[in-house]
Amino acid sequence: MAEGGIQLYDTTLRDGSQQKGMTLTVDEKLAVARLLDNVGVGFIEGGWPGAVPRDTEFFQRARTELDLRGARLAAFGSTRRPGIAVPDDPQVRALLTSEAPVVTLVGKSHTGHVERALHTTLAENLAMIGSTVRHLVGAGRTVFFDAEHYFDGYRLNPNYALEVVRTAAEAGAQAVVLCDTNGGHLPDEVGRVVADTLAATGAALGIHCHDDSGCAVANTLAATDAGAVHVQGTAHGYGERCGNADLFTVIANLVLKRDLPVVTPDQLAALTRTAAAVTAVTGVTPRAAAPYVGALAFTHKAGLHASALRVDPDLYQHTDPARLGNTMRTLVSDMGGRSSVSLKARELGHEVAAGSEEATRAAARVKQLENRGYSFENADASFALLLHEELAATPAPPPFTVDTWQVTTAQGTAGPARSEATLRARVGITDRTATGTGDSPLEALDAALHHLLTPSYARLDRLVMTGHHVRALTSREGPATFRVLVSYRDGDRTWNTVGVAQDILTAAWQAQLDAMRYVLLGETPAEATSQAAPAASLTAA
Repeated sequence: MAEGGIQLYDTTLRDGSQQKGMTLTVDEKLAVARLLDNVGVGFIEGGWPGAVPRDTEFFQRARTELDLRGARLAAFGSTRRPGIAVPDDPQVRALLTSEAPVVTLVGKSHTGHVERALHTTLAENLAMIGSTVRHLVGAGRTVFFDAEHYFDGYRLNPNYALEVVRTAAEAGAQAVVLCDTNGGHLPDEVGRVVADTLAATGAALGIHCHDDSGCAVANTLAATDAGAVHVQGTAHGYGERCGNADLFTVIANLVLKRDLPVVTPDQLAALTRTAAAVTAVTGVTPRAAAPYVGALAFTHKAGLHASALRVDPDLYQHTDPARLGNTMRTLVSDMGGRSSVSLKARELGHEVAAGSEEATRAAARVKQLENRGYSFENADASFALLLHEELAATPAPPPFTVDTWQVTTAQGTAGPARSEATLRARVGITDRTATGTGDSPLEALDAALHHLLTPSYARLDRLVMTGHHVRALTSREGPATFRVLVSYRDGDRTWNTVGVAQDILTAAWQAQLDAMRYVLLGETPAEATSQAAPAASLTAA
């Protein structure tokens, strides 16, 4: 039994990968398994060997390439087929051939599925379960039995569902996992059925919940409250339809809300980092508002919240985000005020009193700019520039000024269109002209800015524009305007800047200028001297 009395079983690589748009290569499955091992899960289900060629290869490679520190690898498969001896069933043989130390068998506990899906008798189904479990236990495997559609089956015929549990447990299954396969049950019913099953059978029970009623995590907790000692789930709740119980949320709830040490404090603190790393491998966009590990899990916007948070963060947070490896964030917007500015300034490394003139001016500028269409919620770099201007005792000379900029796009007879940007600017004390080319006007402007500034500011060499997002802002009183959010990567950091204008390109250009100015806060050009420098021309291919 795991520390805390509950086993953690992850099925991301099998059940989770049934999510639409999620197809993992063997290399990606191995990478995800290593990440999940870091957060203290006891079992990692690798897939269905013999049924899925990619999963067969995964188990073959895992023998030499996967060195798990705490977790044990599990292979998933079904009981023997009706009317066939266990040793003669090729799918059962594949489970043993995988050499996984743990095998999770799935079998029917719903009489309708036995008779109409398996096309066999209720007695034969029990024989299939018992003989397959005994065969695998006899071969030295730890066996879990997933009782598919258990809650629906229990509602239809509780006596038969209980007999399935007894059969699997008596044959040697370490835990019988009760599955809410359709995901339609609610916590009160789940808790009652688990308690009744435990009382009737005495078996070690597990829980596997789908999220079709939005209750997968709550149902999992209801099951553990009722006596389940084994919980299954997936990273980020991945899975078909509405997904599975989110194992990250389950882990955090068991530790923080039930005071069950199912993982160590260090493993809990790795949860947010691991969640992000898993999404980087799977390519599935994470839910920003995911509990505990989401980017917005501890993010606050309203001014009333900010005022209270400045006094005591616990007033509007149910737990310390640092325990999960997450951080508190404050969004600066026209809904906030001086307290929001003060908290955001602290995040950026400045101590600004909420009642100070600087906070008052900054809050007023935010409201004014947001009234014109700006939004600083996802543009921390642009807000940092605004705050820097308000905190400066005397205005600092800009690191560069652009006098003119021009972009042209040409479409040849063959091949894609190409854009060229030309800038005339002053960098420090030097007048310069720079050009850059790219597949789009934004790429061309980015290239021109780099070639304009990198000779004087070497740190810009690692700044990479990674994307942009455009939103049209309609107005009854005038022409439409556009807000453009431009994203950047600067070494290990990522951040955004924002621009607003009556055309997309000008708005993006404003955001691009903000990005350069943000990186160069406090910088002095390398060639700055007391004498004027001659004009220079820089061209980028």
